[in-house]
Amino acid sequence: MIDDEKFEQLSRTIDSYRDDTVELQRILTAIPALAPESGGDGEEEKARALENVLRSWGFTNMRRFDAPDERTSTGTRPNIITTIPGTDTDKTVWIITHLDVVPPGERSLWSHDPYDLVVTDDRVYGRGTEDNQQDLVSSIMAARSLIQNGITPAATVALAFVADEETASVKGLRHLLEQQPPLFKPDDYIVVPDFGNDRGDGIEIAEKSIFWLRFRTIGKQCHASVPSMGNNAFRAASHLVTALDSLHELFPERDQLYDPPESTFEPTKKEANVPNINTIPGDDVFHLDCRILPVHDLDEVMKKISEITRRIEKQWNVAIQVEPQQKTQAPPPTPADAPVVTMLTEAVARVYGVRPVPVGIGGGTVAAYLREKGLPVAAWSKLNRMAHQPDEYCEIDTMVGNAKVFARLFLNDFKN
Repeated sequence: MIDDEKFEQLSRTIDSYRDDTVELQRILTAIPALAPESGGDGEEEKARALENVLRSWGFTNMRRFDAPDERTSTGTRPNIITTIPGTDTDKTVWIITHLDVVPPGERSLWSHDPYDLVVTDDRVYGRGTEDNQQDLVSSIMAARSLIQNGITPAATVALAFVADEETASVKGLRHLLEQQPPLFKPDDYIVVPDFGNDRGDGIEIAEKSIFWLRFRTIGKQCHASVPSMGNNAFRAASHLVTALDSLHELFPERDQLYDPPESTFEPTKKEANVPNINTIPGDDVFHLDCRILPVHDLDEVMKKISEITRRIEKQWNVAIQVEPQQKTQAPPPTPADAPVVTMLTEAVARVYGVRPVPVGIGGGTVAAYLREKGLPVAAWSKLNRMAHQPDEYCEIDTMVGNAKVFARLFLNDFKN
């Protein structure tokens, strides 16, 4: 049961934080927390700025779980956990958000400096404002309202701010999952606010398997005026791209839990081959992004891909190297009736007036790493899907509303 009087008290307090939500966004946006893979120095500067803000707002229980990374100036990547102890310290409700952002991309597509926050029409613009600062800020405001009102939650509230989410999470959540004794327990309630839509009516409980592959086709380079002297790797690779489209027919199963409901096999990144027009390339590289329903074993998918590849090799007299870049077999989904899903559903309905339904997605949140460990996790947010786009933004009203959802979640009695 939830004390509605306390919830209204927290809601009024969160409303009073409106200017603070914007100011915290301004502080965080100004710091480009880019991974070394993206040409950055990691998240340390942003982590320190965040720690200073948290201390000023009364957060006293903070721990660092830094992951070693010799590519950064500090030699580490920061992971911060701050907690508000509950009356039952054996239970914990987690909100997990990430510190890192992606690069701004082509600067000419931005209307302003991506690291200089712009506030217009109830929106804050800047790189990282939605992904993932919107809910990072919201989770802080929800927890801060407990501190300010002197309310001890039934279960311990834990906010985790992790590194490296944009580049595989090895230095972030996966590092936290390796800690001993374990930080997360099977009876914890875990929310990852890194999935959603502008209605907030979906709670992600399942992800497809992810299979990324690099295809290198090796032929023989020659002058384009005498193609018979060479073997066009680009042409063979193009036929391979088309042949791989048959994977949709080989794995046709559909599951309406997911959007889209079928497995997808999409050619994406194309690497440069020759720099000039009049040379036939002898080497060509492209990548395939596969999001595959969990019913399929990835080894079986790889077997079919190998069969297609061998056929193209023989047809065009080329050699083709296939190298997996990421291979993640989807873990079992969070049960649709798991307590964290039920409680989150009630909180969203109370704040936004919509009743979210369980859904599956193509993959890409850190929730998958938690499910691999058998931990119940729900991914939810109300957001505008501006992640990674030029002129990324989030709405101030949404930061306030999502904070109220988290606050209501914190007020549960968490009795099984």
